[in-house]
Amino acid sequence: MNPTHVDLLPGLALTVEKARSLPIPEDRKESLQVLITYIQSKVGSGEKINLNFICTHNSRRSQFSQIWAQTAADYFGVPADCYSGGVEVTEFNERAVESIKRSGFRVTKKGSENPVYFIFHSDDSEPISAFSKLFDDPINKAKRFAAVMTCAHADENCPVIPGTENRIPIRYEDPKKFDGTPEESNRYDERSLQIASEMFYVFSKIKNR
Repeated sequence: MNPTHVDLLPGLALTVEKARSLPIPEDRKESLQVLITYIQSKVGSGEKINLNFICTHNSRRSQFSQIWAQTAADYFGVPADCYSGGVEVTEFNERAVESIKRSGFRVTKKGSENPVYFIFHSDDSEPISAFSKLFDDPINKAKRFAAVMTCAHADENCPVIPGTENRIPIRYEDPKKFDGTPEESNRYDERSLQIASEMFYVFSKIKNR
């Protein structure tokens, strides 16, 4: 399927090109296939696609996942609504925000305590609203969704998530362990790029009706 005419911001387009060139291991493809199958089934039945990316604090990996998944969905013209949430409210970690900026997204900010960040992937797009919240926050409007578990802690400690149609573990290593080290920026960018690679792989496989 060819992508729709979404003109990504120039710097972001370069990051996407780099992400799509990364190899994805076969074991990861097996995990991602569950998500592909879920999305494709929704497209086939004409139902709304709602994805809720969940990690404990909704501060790093789940935010990356929501942003990249929504960008990939828009790029390929797949009508998906991508959300994120956690089980504790903290804030969208500033290191992750800076990584998103380095990727080429345009970012504006509102507020100081658990601020809301508005993430733009193109000049004409509606912004993605990013802030730390519970998985059932009212901004996550979907009552039925696939819960995509992006961290082991949330996956292992949240046995029941109301509203879940399909629970899909796609775990990522936490870049938090590198906070305050010389590797910090590179590790955040590495994780973001991995997630970008996998989300673009997922949506590239979806065939619209």
